[in-house]
Amino acid sequence: MAKRSKATARKKKTWKELSPMAKFGTITAAIVQLSLLVAAQRDISRRPAEEIRGSKALWRAATLINFVGPGTYFTFGVKRHPAAK
Repeated sequence: MAKRSKATARKKKTWKELSPMAKFGTITAAIVQLSLLVAAQRDISRRPAEEIRGSKALWRAATLINFVGPGTYFTFGVKRHPAAK
C-alpha cells in the first residue's frame, strides 16, 4: 500500500478553525478581488471598443480570472494615449 505524502494527507481548515488574522486576510483578499473585477467590468462597459485591444467579450471573460484577469486587462487591454502637452 502506497503512503500518502504530507501535502495530500493535510486536511483543509474550516472557517471556524482559521485564526483571526487568517480570516482578516481572506476577507481582505476577497474585497480586493471583487473591487478589481467590478472596476474592470465597469471600464469595459464604459470604454469605446476602439480604445480596447481585442474583443470586449474576451476581456470580460478574462477579468473573471482572480487578480490576474483585471490586472492583465488594465495593463495590456486598454490602449494608452500619449500625454497631451
